[in-house]
Amino acid sequence: MGCAGFSCSKHSLCALNILYVMVSLLMIGIAAWGKWFGLVSSFQVVGGVIGVGVFLFFVALAGLIGAMKHHQVLLFFYMIILFMVFIVQFSVSSACLAINREQQNQLLEVGWNNSQTTQKDVEKSLNCCGFKQVEVNGTCDAACFPNHSCSPCADKIQEHAGEILRFVGGIGLFFSFTEILGVWLTYRYRNQKDPRANPSAFL
Repeated sequence: MGCAGFSCSKHSLCALNILYVMVSLLMIGIAAWGKWFGLVSSFQVVGGVIGVGVFLFFVALAGLIGAMKHHQVLLFFYMIILFMVFIVQFSVSSACLAINREQQNQLLEVGWNNSQTTQKDVEKSLNCCGFKQVEVNGTCDAACFPNHSCSPCADKIQEHAGEILRFVGGIGLFFSFTEILGVWLTYRYRNQKDPRANPSAFL
């Protein structure tokens, strides 16, 4: 029957959700690994990544079960949730790619001022102190601070921020298109008849 058939739609949807399950487990594992080895000390960051991973895992699990059993209700809710995720992810990814340098600086400064743990992580990893200026009488976890040879973190962060935003935006756009593919596959699969089922049972 080719890719227009029931079996092809089912297998495609199952494969897509298995991919989502693997991505969600990878997100949870990386966040937990980073926290365990002290690479990230901010509980909010780790908790946020793990929360997104758990949410994606359950959505993918619902889609996988719905695809395997051709469960109309599960597939319907899966399609609605996936479409909402697509809208949010597409918007955020587009914003990441469209943001200019001045807006990056404003967002980075807001993020810097909102979290002490993030400041410590950045100062330690980039070997810098302060955001726009080094406070000699303040505290800093960077290795350069005792020697008074530190530079502000804003310039170092900005070097990586553009590349990271483009990378995140590109990855986000890629996955947003797989999500709209999942919505289309689910819609088509819900309205297809299982050739092995009782013909009178299909509505």
